[in-house]
Amino acid sequence: GNLGVLAGLEIIESLSENNIETQHPVAVAFFTDEEGARFAPDMLGSLVYVGGMTLEEALDIKGVDGAKVGDELDRIGYRGTSPCPGPSPRAFVELHIEQGPVLEVEGVTIGAVTGVQGISWTELTVTGESNHAGTTPMALRHDSGFAAASISTYVRELSLEMGGSQVATVGRLELNPNLVNVVAGSAILTVDLRNTVEERLLEAENKLAGFLSEVGSSEGLKIEKRQLARFEPVEFNQEVVSTVENVASRMGHSVMQLPSGAGHDAQMMARVCPTGMVFVPSHKGISHNPQEHTDPDDLIAGCNVLFQTVLELDMTDFGGAESK
Repeated sequence: GNLGVLAGLEIIESLSENNIETQHPVAVAFFTDEEGARFAPDMLGSLVYVGGMTLEEALDIKGVDGAKVGDELDRIGYRGTSPCPGPSPRAFVELHIEQGPVLEVEGVTIGAVTGVQGISWTELTVTGESNHAGTTPMALRHDSGFAAASISTYVRELSLEMGGSQVATVGRLELNPNLVNVVAGSAILTVDLRNTVEERLLEAENKLAGFLSEVGSSEGLKIEKRQLARFEPVEFNQEVVSTVENVASRMGHSVMQLPSGAGHDAQMMARVCPTGMVFVPSHKGISHNPQEHTDPDDLIAGCNVLFQTVLELDMTDFGGAESK
């Protein structure tokens, strides 16, 4: 995000202006397609960087508008030449707004992020039968619109029933022919399931699969699934988490440990090196919305904590990790 990018650049500038020499090179990474809204999966750039997907596979991905990643990178002049996977850093730390309400509600300035919850994205294509809205009896309909609404209701009720960190969202829904007087012949929708515990995420996925079978059978519909993204929960390196926490405390900031509900490039980097994150509060927990806001004082606090964390990680012995 903007904060992480600008903070990283500011750290490089501050090191230079203050003639600070680190034991290891300090680099700033800006990864392509972290959101994954147009080209799934999310965290695509960092996933390719760490070797979780080949560059060729990523460049061939089609977006929701039919465009390909590689073609679009060429179009805007952003296709790079560096080999992937790239070199593994000695450590990685990312600054981000929380995108949730916890820090603000608790009155805490800095979050030492313990990890990222698991993510499961599925695109569902429901195929029924278009028919006249006035002349088709309810019992004789094969209504894709009804199925889509039922699925949306089900995943919400499932999450409330499971409790804990389980959340579910139907974020995209398209009906065809999408007319007021026609029973929908088909529907395309996405389901986003998340949980901090892998076993619970699997449970939610399995229960959803059972419900899809039931609604397809009872309504005479064909329901096809396409996995857009699937990442297990990630735990960050405890030494990095503790460093963030200790740095924040020494600087006089209130601090707490918490998991991230959103996906971040840090969860991909955790595959190849000790990793952690610094969170700052989001006003009213609002994000992915024009009302998204973090107070300037909190932004400054986060940047300073990140800076000192980088300096400490530079001197940290990660169990004899190779210097990079």
